[in-house]
Amino acid sequence: MGNIKRYALNDGTGTPAIGLGTISLKGARGVGSIVTAIEENGYRLIDTSTNYNNEGAVGEAIRRTTVPRGELIINSKLPGAAHDYDQAIRMIQESLYRIGIDYFDKYLIHWPLPKQGKYVEAWQALIDARKFGLIKTIGVSNFLTEHLEKLIDETGVTPATNQIERHPYFNNNELVEDNKRLGIVPEAWSPFGREINDVLENETIRGIAEKHGKSPAQIIVRWNVQNDVLVIPRSSSSVHQRENLDVFDFELTDEDVKEIDSLDKGEEGRVEGQHPNEYEEFV
Repeated sequence: MGNIKRYALNDGTGTPAIGLGTISLKGARGVGSIVTAIEENGYRLIDTSTNYNNEGAVGEAIRRTTVPRGELIINSKLPGAAHDYDQAIRMIQESLYRIGIDYFDKYLIHWPLPKQGKYVEAWQALIDARKFGLIKTIGVSNFLTEHLEKLIDETGVTPATNQIERHPYFNNNELVEDNKRLGIVPEAWSPFGREINDVLENETIRGIAEKHGKSPAQIIVRWNVQNDVLVIPRSSSSVHQRENLDVFDFELTDEDVKEIDSLDKGEEGRVEGQHPNEYEEFV
């Protein structure tokens, strides 16, 4: 992993500061991209989800790589359709069968679905799945502060990480700081805002990139890492995969960070309007 920064998690484990997002990496081409990320470019944290419909590709990549299983951190997520306790346990087992591994290094509840009111039940399933040896580290995704506090109050177990939307047009800084206050490492999904906005073409980002001799993507990854946010960029390109890791030889100035933070558009900046109190994911 070279000089890639690592974060200590509240359960005594650790994680690289940068992982590989795999959404849309499917089939033979997806397998090849994931193998390249692991074998050639040094990625050790691989992020997938049942709802990405690519757990098979991730599993095949794991089997093809020569990197020992113990060096990899495989992360998946519980879908909204499986928040009932028994369903959650079965889904975790089924996902392990699909990938072809004996345990998840990290496993998250994908969305809180507060209208359904079962996320504490789902969290209890993850707590028990860890006791059963199915998961090493448990966390959540897209949870707001009130959801996190409810989990902690009712179970006494704090998530290790919380994967949330965070990019320059929606910096989510308040939730980032609340996570840190609670002892939770925040993770950034879709750090480049996906294809539906122009964050990588933004003039402010490009100006900062030119100043540091880096790409706009590297500036955004560094912006997250420098704020102690775990970042999960997706890339099928080997060149971009390497580029996304090459962010530890420079530092953004306070002014750079302020300029990037100033690009925030609030709720209008969400890439798909997926507010965690409203969005319901049942696939």
